[in-house]
Amino acid sequence: MEKLHSSQRFEEATMDQDTLDETLNALMFKHKGIYFESLFTSPEAVDAVEHMEIRDSDVFLVTYPKSGTIWTQQILSLIFNEGHRNGTEHVENITRMPWIEYNIYNVDFKSRPSPRLFSSHLPYYLMPRDSRFRMGKIIYVCRNPKDAMVSFYHFYKMYPNIKCTINWKTFFNLFISGKVIGGSWFDHISGWYTHKEDFNILFLTYEEMKKDLRSAVLKICTFVNIKLNEKDIDTVVEKATFKNMKEDPLANYTFISSDFLDHTKGNFLRKGIVGDWKNMMTVAQNEMFDKVYKEKMGDLPIKVLWDLKEVDAS
Repeated sequence: MEKLHSSQRFEEATMDQDTLDETLNALMFKHKGIYFESLFTSPEAVDAVEHMEIRDSDVFLVTYPKSGTIWTQQILSLIFNEGHRNGTEHVENITRMPWIEYNIYNVDFKSRPSPRLFSSHLPYYLMPRDSRFRMGKIIYVCRNPKDAMVSFYHFYKMYPNIKCTINWKTFFNLFISGKVIGGSWFDHISGWYTHKEDFNILFLTYEEMKKDLRSAVLKICTFVNIKLNEKDIDTVVEKATFKNMKEDPLANYTFISSDFLDHTKGNFLRKGIVGDWKNMMTVAQNEMFDKVYKEKMGDLPIKVLWDLKEVDAS
């Protein structure tokens, strides 16, 4: 394994507990075992999701935060709208695929024509009730938790209602204990995986998508019963590259108001690479994380890829 950073380089003073608690309380609330972003939803809105009316043609993209959500939103939108030739090239992807628990634009889900596309970070047990009876389709994208954690750390810096800096050492401890928006990565992925038989679901990994995007697009097309010709597939792959998305104002979330995200402090789409955790984690942190991972995930047959070299070897 490549050498990780020394413990001295990223050693930082830990924020005092009172300041940390005040900071986190301004950012999120806990409901039914999960932490939610306070600015965008409420306990009542989360509870209402369970009673959402589902159609068999509905497609839900579900991820843990910072796990390729926006990327897969773009892919699905391109697949269903033939490369954005039906007017969707002028529509923000948050409107093409609204969040069911973070409906910030107050979209009327019932009035949307089929097939409807939705996004969510919810755990399996808070999804719409009918989805648990295999109604609709769910695409679950999993990213290795070390890279998700690093990406999430940089994303936290963009929250304007955080009045003080949460340093890397503090965020690392918050993440492995599940005290971040979306809750525990370990609980999220293990919950979905162990209850996969309750849903009509396709599992994908961020790392495999990075290695072979075209194959991932074909898997998704097969799952949602859409047949595209070779030219259309090429268009989807081209428009869903990280470079093109980062430059697309309708796909890179720069349209989100500065009241909600401080774009001067970072980019929603930052690097989009595999293995960036090696640039942040100390040797001690990596060893601690591996220990927690083994304890939390147990014998679950989930293949997590920590870098693209593992993809090459598989």
